[in-house]
Parts: sequence; structure tokens; C-alpha cells
Amino acid sequence: MSAVSQILVAYLLDLAMGDPPWLPHPVRFWGRVISWWEKEIMPRISSPGYQRVWGTVFALTVLLFAFAASWGSIYVLAKINPLLGAILSIYLISTTVTTHELGTAAKRVKEALLDGNLGQARNKVGEIVARDTGNLPKRELVRATVESVAENTVDGIIAPIFYAFLGGAPLAMLYRAANTLDSRLGYKNMPYRYWGWASARIDDILNYVPARLSHLIIPAAAFALGKHPTGWLTIRRDGRKHPSPNSGIPEAGMAGALGVRLGGYNYYQGRREFRPYLGDDNKVLDTFTIKEAVRISYLSSMLTLALGSLVLIGFSKIA
Repeated sequence: MSAVSQILVAYLLDLAMGDPPWLPHPVRFWGRVISWWEKEIMPRISSPGYQRVWGTVFALTVLLFAFAASWGSIYVLAKINPLLGAILSIYLISTTVTTHELGTAAKRVKEALLDGNLGQARNKVGEIVARDTGNLPKRELVRATVESVAENTVDGIIAPIFYAFLGGAPLAMLYRAANTLDSRLGYKNMPYRYWGWASARIDDILNYVPARLSHLIIPAAAFALGKHPTGWLTIRRDGRKHPSPNSGIPEAGMAGALGVRLGGYNYYQGRREFRPYLGDDNKVLDTFTIKEAVRISYLSSMLTLALGSLVLIGFSKIA
């Protein structure tokens, strides 16, 4: 199977199945490795300098293992039978893409809000964001969900597809490992400030190009769905306001497309932090906003696939 065919099948596999708990999943494996590191290694080193050094060594080791194990497994199976190698490649790529899981998570929040069950909605939002959700009102639950959909459209869809086109399953797996490290260790609060420094920087670097691709893809998807054609302008105006070098781009694009304002005060472990406002407060944040954000996210994934396929096919013909 061609590289394009493998990526398309992997995308459809994720869209149909998501991440069934009965199937082995690399992210769960890395999660256990990181949990072991947090429990067994981190408490033993108190020096900030050594924490940064060993945090960097740990992050690079995980990334190297993710790439090498993927490449080696596919290579060995392909030697036995090319179809086996292709099947493993498809499965591994599908585990890096989260189109199904992202849409499902947002839908669960929306359904809980429609049922008037704020407690359940807070729990569901707490599963997809790092901020405190225990006391959030409905509007803030919607905001958190839309921001998560926007950010993860890059982290969980555009970026892994981009790296799958660039370097196949091994590079996509390396990216997913980096993203998992950042989500677990890449915080500025203690005890992660120095341990997670390298994980956060690596994730920023790997997301730099995919986030800027979203500058085109998210507004294009929104325009195709008949939404506000101001996503590009909102990104240009507000995209750099976010403390993250990458997250502000998809969030500003989503805010402009939906005609809503994102950002505001968040609480992390009881600590209040302000996130700059993105977009204009033209429409009310409600459950319909979540539905429309997910539609934009889904179409963005399809546009990413189409763009990547065209580029890869074009390069193969030139070569």
C-alpha cells in the first residue's frame, strides 16, 4: 500500500473506532512509563539544574524509543510480509489521530449540558482540560470545551497527520510521544517546572508548523461550513496573545469562525490565571457552539488529509 493509502485508512479507522480500551495503545504505555518516572525518579532529585538535565534525558529517551520501536516493528513485519508491515503502520498512525475521541468527548459535554446536569458536564470537561472545573458555570464549561476542541484540532489531528505524511508511522508516533510528555510534565508549577522544561519545549517546536497550517485550515473549514469569514483576521489580531506560541492560533481561528470570545480567567489547582481574550463577543457561548466547533474540527481533519495527499502525490510524481 502507498503511504497516502495507509494514512487515509488509518484516519478512517480512527474515525470509525477511536481508541477501544481493549486494544493496546501506545499513549497508555507511555502514560505508565511517565507515572513510574514521577513516582520513582522525580522525588529523588531536588536540584533544579539536575531536574532539567534528567528531564531532558528522559524526554529524548522516550522519543527515541517511540521512533525506533515503531520503525523496527514495521521493518521486521514488512520483511516477513509487506501487508503485515502496512497493517501495523496503519494501526500505529490511527493511534496518533484523535478525531473520533475529540468529537466524542465534546459531545458528552454537550449532552450533559442539554440534560441540565452541570455536575456531569464539569466531570466531562475535567477529562479534557487541565484547569479546575468543579465550580464552573455553563458558559465557562462551553468555553473550556471549545478551547479544547480548537487546541486539539492541532495537537490531535493536524499535527499527527502532518508528521505521518512527512515520515510515516515512526514520525507520527514520535510526535504523539512528545505531546503525551508535554500533557503530563509540561507545566510551569512545581514539581514539573524543571522536570518538564524539555518536554514543553520539544512539543512547542514540533507543533510550530502544524499550528501555522491551522492558520489556513481552520478558517477554510469554517468558511466551507458557512461560518464567519473572519477567522484569518482574528488569528492575525489575537493569535499571538496566548502564552503558548502555538495554541493561540487555532483558538483565535475558532473564535473568529464562531463569532465568540474565548479566553478569560482559569483556575489551576486553585490558582487564578488570566488568558488573553481571543475573538469578539458577538454570540453567546452555548451548546450549539460546541456542536459547530466539532464540525469545524472534523472538516479541518479532512482538509488536512486532502492537502497532505495532494502534496505527497505531487512530490512522488516529480521524483
